[in-house]
Amino acid sequence: MEQSVDKQLELIRRNTVELIPEEELREKIEKAIKTDTPLRVKIGLDPNRPDIHLGHSVVLQKLRDFQDLGHRVILIVGDFTGFIGDPSGRDSERAAIDWETVQANAKTYFEQASKIIDYESAEVRYNSEWLLPLNFKDVLALARSFTVHRMLERDDFETRYKEGTPISIMEFLYPLAQAYDSVAIEADIELGGTDQRFNLMVGRTIQERYDQEPQCLVIMPLLEGTDGVRKMSKSLDNYIGVTDAPHDMYGKVMRIPDELIGKWFELVTLMPHEEREKIDKGIADGSVHPMKAKKSLAYEIVKRFHSEDDAKAAEAHFTQVFSERELPPEDMIDEFEITGDLRDQDGNFRIIDIMSSAGLAKSKGEARRLIKGGGVHWKADGCDEEKIQDELASLSGPVNGILRAGKRRIVRLVDKS
Repeated sequence: MEQSVDKQLELIRRNTVELIPEEELREKIEKAIKTDTPLRVKIGLDPNRPDIHLGHSVVLQKLRDFQDLGHRVILIVGDFTGFIGDPSGRDSERAAIDWETVQANAKTYFEQASKIIDYESAEVRYNSEWLLPLNFKDVLALARSFTVHRMLERDDFETRYKEGTPISIMEFLYPLAQAYDSVAIEADIELGGTDQRFNLMVGRTIQERYDQEPQCLVIMPLLEGTDGVRKMSKSLDNYIGVTDAPHDMYGKVMRIPDELIGKWFELVTLMPHEEREKIDKGIADGSVHPMKAKKSLAYEIVKRFHSEDDAKAAEAHFTQVFSERELPPEDMIDEFEITGDLRDQDGNFRIIDIMSSAGLAKSKGEARRLIKGGGVHWKADGCDEEKIQDELASLSGPVNGILRAGKRRIVRLVDKS
């Protein structure tokens, strides 16, 4: 290991939220350098769905940073823990996934992870390797290592307990099973997002119970999904898979809210800091249009996970479709459900009510001004687009089609009334 302790910590700290505890991590690195013994750095991914997404890439890139520093990284495919289901951030029990599906999804993870980490030098393990052979006596010994009181300190468990929402014993076993992964591979460091902090801390406790030196934790930020609100998640379908086709990947990136551009540049791309900073300043002072910055972001992401030729082709495709149709591709348009409570006294749906409810205008007053300015268009399914010229205009059901205010504020209306 040629890098000094300070240089290693500088790289490790980059884009992290917290190092727990940092002083112990420093001591581990010092010992690794002195003895020329790489640290064992762990990350676990549960294969609930077959795709690794850009949210995973944030923590996988940190795993790659440890590889570049000369440490031993272990990618744990949670085929067993995936079967249990991680309760993190859940307000109810996660639906069970059948064993065959978990196993099938796990097989796809290797190729996808290799887009980020050096697969040849990584250690890849399935946690069913050590969790399946445990007998009931072993499970009782593991359960004895942690208390119900400590388990209920977890925010989501505490909330569900106070609200009277059922918590199964199996959900209590999930953090213990993940912690046992650290025991099985003798982890020095574990990586995870902020939503995994409790699980990772349990790992430190359980390792001590099994007479191991507790692992240090590297906590990474969560990446919001394409909806711009909730963390990127396969179960929420607001994710972009690292193996998505270039055109799809580019188009999905173009859907993210403008306020996330800087964060996505920092966490997902490999663009040098100086270039990212220049774009951030340009957006802030108005010299760089958010659409231009977002195109640059989409280009960099496609280039990273595919190739520069693919990025050029995806950009050309997007530009052609956007300019020729004056509408983005269908898969980029958010849907808004039309429900009966939007009907007026005549049983119709006023355009200004739809616009304010769907987020095309901040208020009904702004909706009226947009209509007066000639910027509002309606295209019912199977019909030509028409300009809305009357601020009191209404639509009669069923209301299915595309409503837009200018070129950038667009929704597909889906009649659920």
